[in-house]
Amino acid sequence: MAEEAEMDSARKRYEFKKTLERLEEKEGSGTELITIYIPPDKQIHDVTAQLRDEFGQCSNIKSKQTRTNVQSAISSILSRLKYYNKPPENGMAVFCGAIKAGGDRTTMDCTIIEPPEPVPLYMYRCSSNFELEPLEQMLVEKEVYGLIVIDRRESYLGFLRGNRIEPISGVTSTVPGKQRKGGQSAMRFQRLRLIAINEYYKKVADRATDVFLAEPDFFNRFKGVLIGGPTPTKEEFADGGYLHHELQKRLIGLFDVSYTNESGLAELVDAAQEALRGVEVMKEKTVMDRFLKELVKDDGLAAYGEDSIRHNLEIGAVDTLLLSSTLRQERLIIHCQSCDYSREETVRIEPGKSMSSLEFGNCPKCSAPLYLEEETDIIDELTDLADASGTSVMIISDDFEEGAVLYNAFGGIAAILRYRTGY
Repeated sequence: MAEEAEMDSARKRYEFKKTLERLEEKEGSGTELITIYIPPDKQIHDVTAQLRDEFGQCSNIKSKQTRTNVQSAISSILSRLKYYNKPPENGMAVFCGAIKAGGDRTTMDCTIIEPPEPVPLYMYRCSSNFELEPLEQMLVEKEVYGLIVIDRRESYLGFLRGNRIEPISGVTSTVPGKQRKGGQSAMRFQRLRLIAINEYYKKVADRATDVFLAEPDFFNRFKGVLIGGPTPTKEEFADGGYLHHELQKRLIGLFDVSYTNESGLAELVDAAQEALRGVEVMKEKTVMDRFLKELVKDDGLAAYGEDSIRHNLEIGAVDTLLLSSTLRQERLIIHCQSCDYSREETVRIEPGKSMSSLEFGNCPKCSAPLYLEEETDIIDELTDLADASGTSVMIISDDFEEGAVLYNAFGGIAAILRYRTGY
């Protein structure tokens, strides 16, 4: 379930990023493009009231073309907002206006986005470009790590959010000191002390479970656990099976720290800098390393290139499909207007260029003009093929060397196979 959640998150992140890229390419003349950010607690009728007021104010715009385009955009937005009684859970962002389509032509374009995080502000803006900065901030990785510093006297828990340390709470130990009181045998004292240590470790682990697993969107945002303290305490705690299994499998490392109170959290983060570096892409690096190792074997289970991958997906031979997050290609179905001729081809998406503006020539069978019947993002298309055969999909970033190799050397499309196929 966790892996499926991570896969879905990666795909949604890709789609969201691609949408923002396309909006960034759009340009208008003067101040004809309207951007509206509507937070989840904003009343829709307040927004529509402002838009009607803005529509009236447009009569003061001297340029007839600009006045007409802005009023058309406002009308288009109003017609869409009437379907909303209230904003979606995270609010919404509306982008509408007359987009340059080459030469003197323009086309009215209206896009509504329900973002992955709550819209932080209300905004109405007219410009020659859409205002995307609030949504782009949502693409910034929000890395969350759990921090535990522990010795046999006390422990403290907190979060590392990006570069910010957030202390949460401490747990005090009831473990007796090493000096036993008179009247107790050494063996009995040691047994009681071990029981107290075990109960203390359980208490710390239970507190970690309550704090860390309550993190919103845990499976996507929570990246790992760091444990600091003296030896052998931190080793006993980490290796003793006390942590919840979801935390245990996210354990990044153990680090020596001097303090186990709130100030020990900062010391732990300093000690773990090397381990934290690159944790985000460790899973991607692991699968890319596996692909590259298979590639150099004589009987390796590696394939790359669109044609090879497409064939192997169709016969169910792909175990893991690897797609570069920088891949920007469309799969086109091109059809003849007069006969049954059609073909499929893949083209790179050129920034600022619409697929509908391409010319596809004439039909080789009847010489009639060819037209674009359907276009699909190649990542969406290959992912659908993968889902049909139970294939895992990983969208690989180019933030590390192997990720860049996937795009630059293998065209951004590769796979680890279940069995050799000869393709």
